[in-house]
Amino acid sequence: MSKLTDVPKRILIGRALRSDRLGETLLPKRIALPVFASDALSSVAYAPGEVLLVLSVAGISAYHFSPWIALAVVVVMFTVVASYRQNVHAYPSGGGDYEVATTNLGPKAGLTVASALLVDYVLTVAVSITSGIENLGSAIPFVVEHKVLCAIAVILLLTLMNLRGVKESGSLFAIPTYVFVAGVFIMIAWGAFRGLVLGDTMRAPTADFHIKAEEQGLAGFALVFLLLRAFSSGCAALTGVEAVSNGVPAFRKPKSKNAATTLSLMGVLAITMLVGIIGLALVTKVRMAENPAHDLLRNGVPVGAGYVQDPVITQVAEAVFGNGSFLFIVLAAATALVLFLAANTAYNGFPVLGSILAQDRYLPRQLHTRGDRLAFSNGIVLLAGAAAMLVVIYGADSTRLIQLYIVGVFVSFTLSQIGMVRHWNRHLRTEKDTAKRRHMIRSRAINAFGGFLTGLVLVVVLVTKFTHGAWVALLGMCIFFATMTAIRKHYDRVAEEIAAPETPSDDSVRPSRVHSIVLVSKIHRPTLRAIAYAKLMRSDTLEALSVNVDPAETKALREEWERRGIDVPLKVLDSPYREITRPVIEYVKNLRKESPRDAVSVIIPEYVVGHWYEHLLHNQSALRLKGRLLFTPGIMVTSVPYQLESSEAAKLRARRRQEWNAPGSVRRGPVEKRQPKEPSGK
Repeated sequence: MSKLTDVPKRILIGRALRSDRLGETLLPKRIALPVFASDALSSVAYAPGEVLLVLSVAGISAYHFSPWIALAVVVVMFTVVASYRQNVHAYPSGGGDYEVATTNLGPKAGLTVASALLVDYVLTVAVSITSGIENLGSAIPFVVEHKVLCAIAVILLLTLMNLRGVKESGSLFAIPTYVFVAGVFIMIAWGAFRGLVLGDTMRAPTADFHIKAEEQGLAGFALVFLLLRAFSSGCAALTGVEAVSNGVPAFRKPKSKNAATTLSLMGVLAITMLVGIIGLALVTKVRMAENPAHDLLRNGVPVGAGYVQDPVITQVAEAVFGNGSFLFIVLAAATALVLFLAANTAYNGFPVLGSILAQDRYLPRQLHTRGDRLAFSNGIVLLAGAAAMLVVIYGADSTRLIQLYIVGVFVSFTLSQIGMVRHWNRHLRTEKDTAKRRHMIRSRAINAFGGFLTGLVLVVVLVTKFTHGAWVALLGMCIFFATMTAIRKHYDRVAEEIAAPETPSDDSVRPSRVHSIVLVSKIHRPTLRAIAYAKLMRSDTLEALSVNVDPAETKALREEWERRGIDVPLKVLDSPYREITRPVIEYVKNLRKESPRDAVSVIIPEYVVGHWYEHLLHNQSALRLKGRLLFTPGIMVTSVPYQLESSEAAKLRARRRQEWNAPGSVRRGPVEKRQPKEPSGK
């Protein structure tokens, strides 16, 4: 890329980093926590609300089930965290669930997990950003009025941050994540102190509202189904747990230990915040409804379409801190911001998984390479494009998007834990050390219970959410699965086709003769240079070839050819339909048919121009010919360039740009003179 386009690129994503500086981008635990756990931590901003929204179908009386649903979610969270601690120690390479399932259950299971995770990562970006936009929109009307545009803008901003590299983006995201966590814990502690010690009565803004139950007197199977649906919605708090196991390579050494510690810390924080917010929501009498305009009643009258239903965490913060107080504003701002940043979990998980899949030939190879900033740039851009498309399709509506959520993550949870059980069984068959066997048996028990519980949750999610949008996530998984299978078949077919044989073949046998053809339109400097080059090749047969499109021009060409005494025979092909490409292709194919063991070398003179618009005016016939000749076996195509004056001017401009120093480049010094940093050992 020219320096002209390089300048804005450097301004946006920073100076390119050498490959040997990859270690400098590795994350300490304090940065890894907000980078990989921001999704799970921020989900407490909407998971409690999803539970209460579903329970509101049966009216306020159903709210007393929310502590039990929270307890069930806590059990699942604890089990999943404990299970994934085993994963990061057993598979620290970053393949995560995909590697576990592929190694222990086979390629199809691994591809199923990969499809589920890719869908979930895309949804993580879409859901987190739309939720953040809706939280921010309650304070800034412009945002909610243009929420699709604002969501796209946030996606672009996050994309640029991540293109700069995970360490820099992690540093940017750490502060708001820690402010959010601290704010929630202060809210829980202050609320508990006010209620238990001071005896204050805290009331949410909706405490005096009533809920018009959509279903009266639910009992039996209908009640169980409602509770299961509320539980499946609450399990949104578990999204992002798998991102740590996929991101182990991004941790500083010891990688597995640091990743396991980060997992445990994330689990403790998320569980405490979830339970605390739901507890305070019950104490402060928060009221939520799936259709607030009609189902929320103020003094017996529906609140109407103009009412904006604030999230549970916002209502609880207002009850505990007071509306407009400093802590309330700080927590509200941090909540909106951390929801945006929660998408960063996917920005770190999706590209790494995409790189591993590309290495295994399930995705295009371009996803395996690192960009200028040592991030997987192509994967980051692909994720941003897919998430932006979802945001546009669903109108940046988190209520609709969240119904697609968590299906994929529980598919990966379940298959991963089943794979880990097989992993431990395989090692137990060969391990003789008693202490190691005890450790493996304990780990197997944890993973077995994790597989059973997450499988049960997956069934619940599928049953309760299928008609509400989960089928779209399943369709996305099927599309990813089919696409990756087709890509792998293509790569395998190409690899088999181009594999070098052990015995001599037609590709390694020297051609009997080389028949060279110089394409000629008229006699000028490029033509003479191409003929001179062709003579150096010492071909068995050399001829010039022209196509008769205009008889007058062809006659002039013959006369000029004879006048100059060019010692290369000129052959003219008739073209009654004024085509150039087809007569040349047919002539070359006929040569191959007459002598299949001969090689045909087609030499094409081309102009080298210096401006983009000049490309539109020159070389079009040559481009078409080369494109067609590429599909003709046994044909070698050679371009002989002739540099026009504009190309020399372009060369001078390029040289000046190379000598130009960007602001700060002298201060930084050239890359090759910089000494690599010593590893810190952290």
